[in-house]
Amino acid sequence: MNESELKKLLEAVRDSEMSIDEACGKLKDLPYADLGFASVDHHRAVRTGYPEVIYGENKTPEQIGMIMSELAPKGGNIMATRCTAEMYLKVKEIVPEAVYFHKARIIALVQKEDTDSAGTVAVVTAGTSDIPVAEEAAVTSELMGAEVIRVYDVGVAGIHRLFARMKDIERADAVVAAAGMEGALASVLGGLVNVPVVAVPTSVGYGANLNGISALLSMLNSCANGVGVVNIDNGFGAGYLAALIAGKCSK
Repeated sequence: MNESELKKLLEAVRDSEMSIDEACGKLKDLPYADLGFASVDHHRAVRTGYPEVIYGENKTPEQIGMIMSELAPKGGNIMATRCTAEMYLKVKEIVPEAVYFHKARIIALVQKEDTDSAGTVAVVTAGTSDIPVAEEAAVTSELMGAEVIRVYDVGVAGIHRLFARMKDIERADAVVAAAGMEGALASVLGGLVNVPVVAVPTSVGYGANLNGISALLSMLNSCANGVGVVNIDNGFGAGYLAALIAGKCSK
């Protein structure tokens, strides 16, 4: 939509030829900013409720900083995933207010701390080796406004540890289950809770784990109901989906 078309749209609303809701529908695809190396989607939050998230891997710190600077004036929390501490130090030169969540590997510009409640998400891991993926999920959910309950190292090798934390987990509107090895935790949780379980297989395990493929296949073949699966090590995707579910439950 060019400037002339935009003016016609506004005039149609002014002249009562088009409703405000109809105009908003037409504007949902606009606008984006062309930075040369990236097309920054300013209306992602209008369409989906949350701003564009930057995938930091294979981007330069300068590119991440420029995208964050472009998104910042629109408000809302901005995050860049899969970033190193070294990248953060350079991004901070461009965006001084940026903060770094080391375990989650997320650079964030937190502009909206008093967010509307997006429900409660429980992030559960089988072992401590799964925590980096779990933290990516947990921080993502928190930046989207959810309360996060962390329950770590409660896998099936010592399942009594899980039972000891069930009251905490049962408070949640959605559960993220991060597990490597054979990925059994997701099925166990699916059989214990009455809310959706977002399973995220991790690449943790010995040779036959196949860098997470064994856990992925186990989760896909879960006999428990209410279990959905994201890709291997995709903590961001799990946390985002869980926060969306929890947000709908809280309304």
